[in-house]
Formats: sequence, C-alpha cells, structure tokens
Amino acid sequence: MPRFLSRLAVAGTATALAAGLITPTTAQAAARPGGRAGALRWTALGDSYTAGVIEATGDETEPRDGCARTVESYPEIIRRDLGSLVTLRNVSCSGATTDAVDAHAQSPLGRPLPPLGTDPNAPYPPVPPQIDAVDPATDLVTVGIGGNDLGFAEILKGCIELGAVHLGQGTPCKDKFDAGLPDRLARLRNDYDRMLTALHAKAPSARVLTVGYPHLVPEDAALCQYGNPLQFGTFTTGDLAWARTALVEPLNALIARGSAAHGDTFVDLYRAGAGHSVCDADHWLDGVLTSILPLEYAVVHPNATGQAHTAALVEDAVLGG
Repeated sequence: MPRFLSRLAVAGTATALAAGLITPTTAQAAARPGGRAGALRWTALGDSYTAGVIEATGDETEPRDGCARTVESYPEIIRRDLGSLVTLRNVSCSGATTDAVDAHAQSPLGRPLPPLGTDPNAPYPPVPPQIDAVDPATDLVTVGIGGNDLGFAEILKGCIELGAVHLGQGTPCKDKFDAGLPDRLARLRNDYDRMLTALHAKAPSARVLTVGYPHLVPEDAALCQYGNPLQFGTFTTGDLAWARTALVEPLNALIARGSAAHGDTFVDLYRAGAGHSVCDADHWLDGVLTSILPLEYAVVHPNATGQAHTAALVEDAVLGG
C-alpha cells in the first residue's frame, strides 16, 4: 500500500476506501483546500535538496533541462504515492536561490555539479523563474530554498580546503566565514519574505509548505572522521560544530520564523533527522562522496533514504492541513 494510503488509514479514511465506500472524487476533495473536487494542483519549488541531483537518488527525470531532478527525490516519491489525487509541476532546480524562485531565470549546470565534472549535455538553456509554474488555480506550493543564498557550496569547499591546509586542527573555516554570516542571514531574511509574498500574490488560495534543511552534522561533531570522503572529508571537528550551530540551525530558524509570519506551514526536517546525519551509521545524507568505487559524488546531500523520510514528513503536513 502506498505511504499516502497508510496515512489516510490513520485518519480513518483508508478503511472506507478499501471497502469501496468513498469514491475517488470524494477522496480527491478531501485532499484539496476547502474540500473542492478534483486533483490537487501542486507545484514543487526548491534547490538541489528538493531536486535530488546526486546519483544516490536515482536517474534524472525526463525531459532533462539541467536542473537534475531525480526519480527518488521527495516530490517524485509523493507524486507516485498520491497518483491521480495530485497533478504535480516539479520545477525545483539544482543551484537555485530565492531569486531563482521569484525573480530571475536560472542557468542550470546539470549533473554532476561543478567542480566535479561537466554534464555531457551542458550547456543548458536558462530555465524561467520557478514562480512561473504557480498560478491562481494552484492549491499547494512546497518550497525548499535558502542554502545557496547563504553559500552552502562555497563554505563546504572552503572548509574542506582549509581543513586540509591546517591538518584538521582549529577552526580555519569559521575564522574565514563567521564574520560575514550575519549579513548573509539578514539578506536571506528579506529575500525569503519577498519570495513568500510573491508566491501568495500569485496563488492567493494555495497552501504554502516551506521545507527546511536536514540534520547534516551530528550533535557531537567528533563522531565525524577527519579525512573520510564518505563524510565531510577534511573538515575540522571545530568547523563542523560551527557549521551546525552558526549555519544550518540559524537557517532553519529563519525559515520557520518567515513561514510563521506568512501563516505558512514549516516542515521541520532537522529535528526528525537527529541521529541520521552524514556521520551517523544510519545516515540519511551522504558526505562528499556516496561511494569511492565506483566514484559517486554527493557533496553533502540527502540520499534516497533521506528523500523518502522527507516525503513522509511533507505528506503528513499535506494531510494534516
């Protein structure tokens, strides 16, 4: 039974479905705002944490446009779970920022992500702002964005390089980036508010679910092995602790506060992912690499297990709304 139907069972609805007492039209109406009949019109927006991107989340969906959406990303998992109950427009895109959601076209880089290599089908034409896939008839918008605004990729690369130079000692990455983070967070706070304002203006009747970022670094950063490419490579322990408390946790708090200010629902991946960081045995994210042989890059992204858990949380938020 698809996960969606198991959740309906919790609400007492799947039993009736199984007995043939509820027609598909009734079930569809129950899933839509205001109980309106018909499939839920859903648009999924976001960056690589939504799109999937890495090989550990399966093949790319077709048609390929350079955004590297994959078949085991959470929007595609939910699309399969809900079937005819939804019509999904998934326009998430690797490398996206809030600006790429609500303001300007994006030039996608494809897969794998530079500097790891060049997608053989690159260069790709620009893709329009993701908000173009939202209209007044949209019932549901999910959006997972913000990491690229803060410079996730830049900081990841810098921490790995500086950690190697300093042989795993100290906090060289914190020393380089910490002073600039308050300004980055302040800009993102304004940009996130602008983006949500634009989404509500474009689809005034839609529910908006904002999706946070997962538990990348364990509470005890010493669990991570220095030099392990399946984890954080040459990040120092001190820089990992800093990245958790100064980067990922403030980002999630910013998204949660911004969502509340607009009356939107925040899907908290961070709390649910405790004990499942890159460095935990049961990890829902892969590190710099997914595997060494064969060589598969992950650049610290959710794997298929992580995407499945995100799908379950997002489904719960949809059904609980």
